[in-house]
Amino acid sequence: MTTITLQVPDTLGEYQNDTVRFIAAKLYESGKLSLGQAAEMAGVSKRTFAELLGDYGVSLLNYPVSDMLADADRI
Repeated sequence: MTTITLQVPDTLGEYQNDTVRFIAAKLYESGKLSLGQAAEMAGVSKRTFAELLGDYGVSLLNYPVSDMLADADRI
């Protein structure tokens, strides 16, 4: 895993874990990370990360509706 140093305002210093979790959630939402990768980045289990997604306005079901409908048509 690559380490990146991020400079954030001092006011976010006490929210370091929340900031990392937010970034991981948004990377998951955009499809850049899998659930497992995002959970690892956030330093929590997949289950815990899945439960935290709602706190950041991110859906656990990160699958486009059009893909779901196409899959349903194949059944």
